[in-house]
Amino acid sequence: MSKKKFELSSLDINNTGVWPYPAKVAACLLIGVVILFLAWWVMISSRQDTLKSLEAQESALKTTLTEKQGQAANLEPLKLQLVQMEQMLKQMLRQLPSKNEMPDLIVDISQTALATGINNELFEPQPETKREFYAEKPINLRMVGTYHQFGAFVSGVASLPRVVIMTMHNISLKPKSPTDPALELKGTVKTYRYLSEDEAEAAASAAAKKAAPAAAAAENAGGATKND
Repeated sequence: MSKKKFELSSLDINNTGVWPYPAKVAACLLIGVVILFLAWWVMISSRQDTLKSLEAQESALKTTLTEKQGQAANLEPLKLQLVQMEQMLKQMLRQLPSKNEMPDLIVDISQTALATGINNELFEPQPETKREFYAEKPINLRMVGTYHQFGAFVSGVASLPRVVIMTMHNISLKPKSPTDPALELKGTVKTYRYLSEDEAEAAASAAAKKAAPAAAAAENAGGATKND
């Protein structure tokens, strides 16, 4: 039985029932292909955003991995640099006065002022305050002298055998009176000394004990907020 040939122009779209058998098969295959394509497209398009997100995460993870690898490679040199910096810091601290040298240093500072012709109207050392690895010694002072005398005083302090660091707090320098050319230096200076290992450990322990109640209070306050 021979199959009849058909032409697309002879097919009535509104009456598919009378189409030849080959036309019906071709139409069914075409519809099936279109359905499969649409299903595939819907599935792929719905996952494109997910794919882009995963690709972005992959790129970020690769970048993080590269950074971590670089950090790991530089970890040992950084540790060595840290040790070297700690040693340099200790050496620099050792150049500061010790606890036993501090009283003589204060006397030397006062004598240096007198040697330059400055009048020490007030030179009153205050109790020292211990920090993590050093101690600071405030000195309340009121000095009267000329500009050049104060310059000589600073130069003299800088030439003392030990390294002397002096920081000024609430310092004022002004003429003593409208008719007097002398200058009055008034305020507080702080000089520093290094702590011995025992003193540093004791200071660190005291700081930890002082910080512990504050940390506990903050933790309790956070817990109470969560419960509320």
